[in-house]
Amino acid sequence: MEYATLGNTGLLVSKLCFGTMTFGDGRGLFKAISTVGQSAADELVKTSIDGGITFFDTADNYTEGESEKILGQSLKNLNIARKDVVIATKVYSRVGPGRNDIGASRGHVMDGVEASLRRLQTDHIDLYQIHGNDSGSPKPSASPSSGTSPDSTRFRLITRSPAAI
Repeated sequence: MEYATLGNTGLLVSKLCFGTMTFGDGRGLFKAISTVGQSAADELVKTSIDGGITFFDTADNYTEGESEKILGQSLKNLNIARKDVVIATKVYSRVGPGRNDIGASRGHVMDGVEASLRRLQTDHIDLYQIHGNDSGSPKPSASPSSGTSPDSTRFRLITRSPAAI
């Protein structure tokens, strides 16, 4: 496996990233493709790790957060140390009925971080991506030390995802 540095974090990540959009129980926006349950996800994550993949991608809206839950549980089930993987997740899409349950506002991003951390069963996210354009919210800072990031202890890098560019 080849590895590259993730942004300015200094973290080495596998050049191949395992996407978990298919993890879930077939509900929500991704119901047509999200049918990979926990046991099958465990097998896929194990095969990925065995092949040198250390980079895993998910999002808060993949099967209404179920993808994040399954990925976090797989890492726990397989006894994979948190320091041995790089987790990327995304925020932006609608996750509830409220007016602030969508977008890139500071409030939605901060709420999203906390919810993703719970579902992933981790204390930090390595790459947190704004997964859409929100003209009403300022661009996030890619540097947690700048003071404009929502919570620099909860993620290592925040940026816009390629889908939002």
